[in-house]
Amino acid sequence: MSSPFRALRSRNYRLFFIGQGISLIGTWMTRLATAWLVYRLTDSAFLLGLVTFASQAPSIILPPLAGVWLDRWDRHKVLVWTQVLSMAQSLAMAALTLSDTITMPWIVALTLFQGLVSAVEIPTRQASVVRMIDDRADLSNAIALNSSNFNATRLVGPAIAGPVVAAVGEGYCFLIDGLSYIAVIWGLLSMRLAPDTRPTERRDLRTELRDGWSYITQSTPIRTLLIFLGLVGVMSAPYGSLTPILAGRTLGGDAHTLGLLMAASGVGALACAVRLVLRKSVVGLVRAAAVAIVLFGTGCALLGVSRHIWLSMALMTVTGYGLMFQVVATNTIVQTIVDDDKRGRVMSFYTIALAGSGPIGSLLGGTLASRIGVETTYMVSGAACLVSALWFWRQLPAIRVAMRPRYVELGILPGN
Repeated sequence: MSSPFRALRSRNYRLFFIGQGISLIGTWMTRLATAWLVYRLTDSAFLLGLVTFASQAPSIILPPLAGVWLDRWDRHKVLVWTQVLSMAQSLAMAALTLSDTITMPWIVALTLFQGLVSAVEIPTRQASVVRMIDDRADLSNAIALNSSNFNATRLVGPAIAGPVVAAVGEGYCFLIDGLSYIAVIWGLLSMRLAPDTRPTERRDLRTELRDGWSYITQSTPIRTLLIFLGLVGVMSAPYGSLTPILAGRTLGGDAHTLGLLMAASGVGALACAVRLVLRKSVVGLVRAAAVAIVLFGTGCALLGVSRHIWLSMALMTVTGYGLMFQVVATNTIVQTIVDDDKRGRVMSFYTIALAGSGPIGSLLGGTLASRIGVETTYMVSGAACLVSALWFWRQLPAIRVAMRPRYVELGILPGN
């Protein structure tokens, strides 16, 4: 097994990687289909932002509680049940859409339900990877491979969904997504996992929440990285939620155009994933994350100016690369330096920064776009991300000093 794929030597991780890859194709098809369905029914920037808000709002409140539960419960069983519930949600969307009874209240309600499931599933998945691999040294490679999986399907899913929506409607995308969960559920049930060796001591919920929060706030690298991730999550949210209007109104296109734009973003994100897979060390990732957001902010601002599909696709490739680099770099660094007994709680706060910031940004972006226009909103979003990157750049010296002892302890850097 060559170095870029070394985590796939672990049977359990290999099963998860394959099953998740199949399932994610359906997930990306559903994302495009939902966005286009809302745009087709309402032609409203505000309602697009509202649906995105509903999908991510539970990630503001639920992850800290989920993090405590994950440090107590069997994460593998939780992960299986989240996949089953997600499958049920997609099949319900398919039934309503194919029967032509879908309405905005149904869309918001089912999207909110999926948001509740995702608020538990995301930290569970992040905290479970370390148990799927046989060699702890392969953890950073497994995280990078997860990203490549996520972004390869981000390219394939919309490329399939666009023609499917144009030919037979959104309902069949939801149906394909629902059936695709069978693959990841099968993979999870086929795993042979070693016994869980985490401490069995249990304290009350408030004490464990407070301990997790104190651990994060006292760690300069984790605290600063999560703040930066949350800031960019808020500022960049219009980039994702307003893409259907950018495709349909600004560029004068249709579902095919939306598929092309999302696929272009997926190409950039996939290139980022490949770049990270080829890295042999986490050293240097912090600085690279700041540079990546400079790329994203610049590309996002220019999207507000572009009126040509090919230029917009090129810019989407740049922004897809930059935004995904920050997300994966933050995940890799945090997962590398966090203590195992705090992993569930720390990754729950990572989920808040990643997914919980989106609802606020989407709601603000939708409101802003309805007042100043989609194009200007993209420019404001890009500029705000550039300011966030400047702030983070100024924190780099303190982060490096705080991280060095942990890297030496883990053998990533040589001792003095």
